[in-house]
Amino acid sequence: MNAEQRLAVLADEIAACRRELAVLDEQIEFQREVSGEASLRALVSETPLNDREADEAGRDLARIERVRAEIADRLARLLSDVDRILDAASGSPDRPV
Repeated sequence: MNAEQRLAVLADEIAACRRELAVLDEQIEFQREVSGEASLRALVSETPLNDREADEAGRDLARIERVRAEIADRLARLLSDVDRILDAASGSPDRPV
């Protein structure tokens, strides 16, 4: 695969990561609200059921945040790959290919 083809593939992957991040950001915002409300109910009611619901909402939020971090790391790697390919194509000695 030549540099142009690789850049096209990377551009598609980058776009997909950015779309995933946008969706995950919305999910995180929603889950933060759910988690906050569940924590408040647990605090006010002091029942085991509400405590479990608050714990579960917190775990769900943590899971979504972990997935988001993984996608953000993947995006950073893809952008780094693009930089390396462009540097190699331009003959820049700054980075190894």
